Amino acid sequence: MIPNHLHTPSSCVERMLLLLFTLLLLPFEASAITKNDADVAYKSGNYQQAIVDYHSLLKTGISADLYYNLGNAYYRSDSLSQAILAYERAARLSPGDKDIRFNLQFARSKTIDKLLPQDDVVFTTWYRSLVNMTSTDNWAVLSIVTIVLALILMLVYLFAPQILLRKIGFFGGLLFLIIFGLSNLFAWTQKRNLQEEKGAIIIAPSVNVKKTPVQNSTDAFILHEGTRVDVTDSSLKQWRGIKLSDGREGWILADQIEMI
Repeated sequence: MIPNHLHTPSSCVERMLLLLFTLLLLPFEASAITKNDADVAYKSGNYQQAIVDYHSLLKTGISADLYYNLGNAYYRSDSLSQAILAYERAARLSPGDKDIRFNLQFARSKTIDKLLPQDDVVFTTWYRSLVNMTSTDNWAVLSIVTIVLALILMLVYLFAPQILLRKIGFFGGLLFLIIFGLSNLFAWTQKRNLQEEKGAIIIAPSVNVKKTPVQNSTDAFILHEGTRVDVTDSSLKQWRGIKLSDGREGWILADQIEMI
């Protein structure tokens, strides 16, 4: 008996295309990791899965929160160098975050190398801490808010009938103009520091720092995983010139560090 409907070639092609399209979408649907998935894996003690999930999320967009959680997962997995690296990256994005700073300092306290920083002028230390009170974006927002308030108060000074209001407008506007200038200065300083900073973390268990970039060169000193260094020379393919916070310098292999 002949069926009533026709099985045309076009309908078959359409079904095949639909099936192929569905199969192509499956990997994307399966890999759609959310932050909640990563957080659940972390809270359940599945730190390795949490690490994988946080890395996947960071590929779609970086944030201080993701790096902070990644650092926690690495620390729980006894990977000190990677934990410090993640905390350092989180601190770069949100330098004023107290939780990030606390965990970074705590992780640093677990490293073998205890480096004493070179003495800085009191003003320099104070200025650096002031600049890093918050992020560049927050300084930018503050500058916009203060310039708007300054303009409003200047209008009050120009058009208010009472002397008291005019005084408030003048001195208030002047104060907000000063804050506007400082917030722009702090934002510019922080951005410049981030662009010029070439910090890195030792990821090898131990490193023999050389006096010259040659394998059989004399050892200058030894560093261990998790120690922060500043890269001073990256002109050579296999070697990196480094400097420590205590002023010591030397050369190490490029694969023994990871840039922050």
